[in-house]
Amino acid sequence: MRTNSAIVDDQGKMNNFAIEPRVYVDEQGDRTGFTPYAELLNGRLAMIGFVSLIALEVFTGHGVFGLFANL
Repeated sequence: MRTNSAIVDDQGKMNNFAIEPRVYVDEQGDRTGFTPYAELLNGRLAMIGFVSLIALEVFTGHGVFGLFANL
């Protein structure tokens, strides 16, 4: 039923969103917990952090604790 360019359903409720969005299932949606994706991401971030700490020590001559002690 159409009234005043709005769609009213059979229960009398107005539906301003006449075109419903398409519903889909994301095949890669389960990315929480101990999944291979999470483990790869954590490993890569750990490697970036470790290399960053080594670079910090090489360029400044101090480790992380030595850098904080000089502040």
